[in-house]
Amino acid sequence: MDDNKQQIVHYFIEEAQEHLETVEQGLLDLAEVISDAERVNEMFRAAHSIKGGAAMLGFTGIQATAHKLEDCFKILRDHPVPIDRRLEGLFLKGYDALKALVEELANSPTLSLRPEVVDSILSGSAANFVELQEYLEEMLNIHTQDTTKEAPAVAVPKEMAVGNTAVMAPPVNVVATVTTTLQQMLALFKQGDNPANRQQLVSVAQSLAAIEPNAANWQALVQTTTQAISNPHNTYNAVAPLVIREIKQAGDLLAAGRDSEITASAQLQQAVATVAPVAPTPAVATTPAAAQITIPVDVRGAAQGILQNFSRQQVTELVVLLHRVISNSKQN
Repeated sequence: MDDNKQQIVHYFIEEAQEHLETVEQGLLDLAEVISDAERVNEMFRAAHSIKGGAAMLGFTGIQATAHKLEDCFKILRDHPVPIDRRLEGLFLKGYDALKALVEELANSPTLSLRPEVVDSILSGSAANFVELQEYLEEMLNIHTQDTTKEAPAVAVPKEMAVGNTAVMAPPVNVVATVTTTLQQMLALFKQGDNPANRQQLVSVAQSLAAIEPNAANWQALVQTTTQAISNPHNTYNAVAPLVIREIKQAGDLLAAGRDSEITASAQLQQAVATVAPVAPTPAVATTPAAAQITIPVDVRGAAQGILQNFSRQQVTELVVLLHRVISNSKQN
């Protein structure tokens, strides 16, 4: 294995270990995490990233295992289900299999996977993943049936007579409505940034206002989030976790009857006013043929900008170069 590929494999291992930590933290508190759409999506993205990196480097065992976890996280992300100890245990066993494969690679002097070790881990985890998939589907069906039975009681607001005046009862299940809307927004964020997609996101976010038209603070929060989303200077990587978190927290307060406590954070308000950074004028004229791009200051936005403007080979060379620069700086 040449030096360049070794550096890339080292980089993959470091990234995979960080993603595994994200997955582990989520699974250890899954009963609480399931109500946080963004944290569930973080686990999904972590498994997806490991799968993609393993596929690029040809580590098919890691790729297949990460793919199975990704599929299961997708069910949790798109259709929240009740969490019990059996489900937690099945997820943790699947995580353990993926972790064992990454550790096998990390501890290998040749940065390769021994076929006999991979086969043992895959065969040992196969039955667990089958059971996990089937149990998720079973829990999803039960949850769907329960929701369907309850739907007639909560789907349509009823009129209530107060004295001689008819007023509308507030929505019964605010949390469920907010959660469903957030799931729609997460799916749109994942599709990538373009004018039509961004406008659709704004429309979905605006629909949240109908949950409680008379709650002034809720209405203000919805308006601020839609303004942050519609601001073209905010990358999806930067604005998605921010608005998801703000809406989720505000929805919980609204459901608890604490509308007066809802307020937009300083970070969200800053996102509304964000403008594109102005690049400084270079002191020395650059070569006319040299192309330039603007890299956002946030890490995820920078990564997205690089992937959109460079080929895979260029990204690989950049990773190797950055690794060498970091190594040299540590030695100095």
